[in-house]
Amino acid sequence: MKKLFSMLALLGAMLCTLTAAPVFAEENVPLDRAPDNTDNFASLQHGAQLFVNYCLNCHSANLMRYSRLQDLGISQKEIEQNLMFTSDKIGSTMSIAMHPDDAKSWFGATPPDLTVEARARSAAWLYTYLRSFYRDDTRPTGWNNLVYENVSMPNVLWQLQGQRTAKFEEETDERTGEKMRKFTGFQQASPGTLSPVDYDSAVADLVAYLSWMAEPTQKIRQQLGVWVLLFLGLLSFFAWRLNAAYWKDIK
Repeated sequence: MKKLFSMLALLGAMLCTLTAAPVFAEENVPLDRAPDNTDNFASLQHGAQLFVNYCLNCHSANLMRYSRLQDLGISQKEIEQNLMFTSDKIGSTMSIAMHPDDAKSWFGATPPDLTVEARARSAAWLYTYLRSFYRDDTRPTGWNNLVYENVSMPNVLWQLQGQRTAKFEEETDERTGEKMRKFTGFQQASPGTLSPVDYDSAVADLVAYLSWMAEPTQKIRQQLGVWVLLFLGLLSFFAWRLNAAYWKDIK
């Protein structure tokens, strides 16, 4: 029985480790916690709209079908009229027409498929990344990112956020004497169509949709996991009592 309880404790520790999100991004940039809107259908619907309008032009989602959006409370007619701009059918996957070779020649790298990007990067990383673009005339696209330095992707949401520049200060490492750039803040160069608060809210909706798309059955899996653990706990109790009853008369 002690071995059984030890195995259950080890399983719980592993689950906690797997679900823990990283705290820092590249170059030790602290990540902002993304609001958890995965239970909010209005947020997920808005995020799906942003994804189709701004992300699906270059990034595919080949493991997600348009029909799955009905799980978010969007009818088939609304999907066909508002979220499908090609000749794809409702059962088609979210693919793009851009050829990978063309994408690589235009951006320097092939845009990754975003179906499970939220699971690969974490919601906090995506939330911080999409809010960390700044103008950089030294880059081919004219954009750079604080979280992902020298990124090939331009800021596709710049019309919503506006254009910003980043301010850096040069400082010297006391131990090595090496000179480094220290980020001190953003400066708004031109306004966007959304206020900073509204833009952060829109990004939170987009990240919530990306998190949902990475695993649409996540909530069901978590609920089933709770019931499975309760069942294992109850089974362990009965096994313990049965073991005690079996050995009580044996000396």
